[in-house]
Amino acid sequence: MRDWTALSAYNSREGLLAIHLLALDLDGTILDNNMNISLRTRRALRQAQVHGVHVTLASGRPFHNVRYFADDLGICDPVICCQGAVVQDTLTEETYYHRGVPVPLAREAIDFARQQGWDLCVHLDDRLYTTRVTPAVQFYAEYSPVKEEMHEVADLKAILTHEPTKLVLIVDADRGAEVSAVLGSHFQGRLQVVRSFARFVEATNLAASKGQALSFLAHRLGIAQAETMAIGDNDNDADMVAWAGLGVAMGNASATVKAAAQYVVPSIADDGAAEAIERFILGRHDG
Repeated sequence: MRDWTALSAYNSREGLLAIHLLALDLDGTILDNNMNISLRTRRALRQAQVHGVHVTLASGRPFHNVRYFADDLGICDPVICCQGAVVQDTLTEETYYHRGVPVPLAREAIDFARQQGWDLCVHLDDRLYTTRVTPAVQFYAEYSPVKEEMHEVADLKAILTHEPTKLVLIVDADRGAEVSAVLGSHFQGRLQVVRSFARFVEATNLAASKGQALSFLAHRLGIAQAETMAIGDNDNDADMVAWAGLGVAMGNASATVKAAAQYVVPSIADDGAAEAIERFILGRHDG
């Protein structure tokens, strides 16, 4: 991993990288705890797009939530949603890529969550299902400017006529790591289990990850891997940061993401994502 001083020297010596596709995580990367995006980040993204760079958002959030932020930022390229299980067009809503949870595994996970007494939501066909809207489930539904309608059903397994996009457990923040470890151990080698937020533990298809989705999108756009840049902060960003031609970790990133990155930039509080865009794409060295 190169430090920030080396990054400046690299740009001065070699010139700008040819970045044609930029992938940005939302929460903790460009979206702060109050769901705000800084003016500096907005400006950097606008200027990158003026330079002809394709920009995508890559988030664990479902499509309609991701599109809200894409619209706000003037992003028209397809976005990566649901931990990389979905790549969808923001204009037409056409789904280009979907890697759902195999139905037998989804049913097993529902039974396992019930046995453990965990609150569970199932994402199926852009809708959220649960057996009971508890305060925890309500918190999950409202954790976005776009509130998700929750549909109560007596038996979650009965609605699984085809593959759901993902399953989400909502737990107390101090139990998130424990629940993630238990679920991950039980479904090791069968499901992708990530902790996307202190209270959210998500299960997806093994073939669903931000890195795999970014690879698909780059290929669809005709952009080489070496011409991609990805910025993230949480463990669920690690394979995307590792896959990109230029992988960047935020200063507030987890150790896993920092280990996967080529560069670590300042934290979100110091506009690290904007600084990376300014330096690598726009060619600025003065912040």
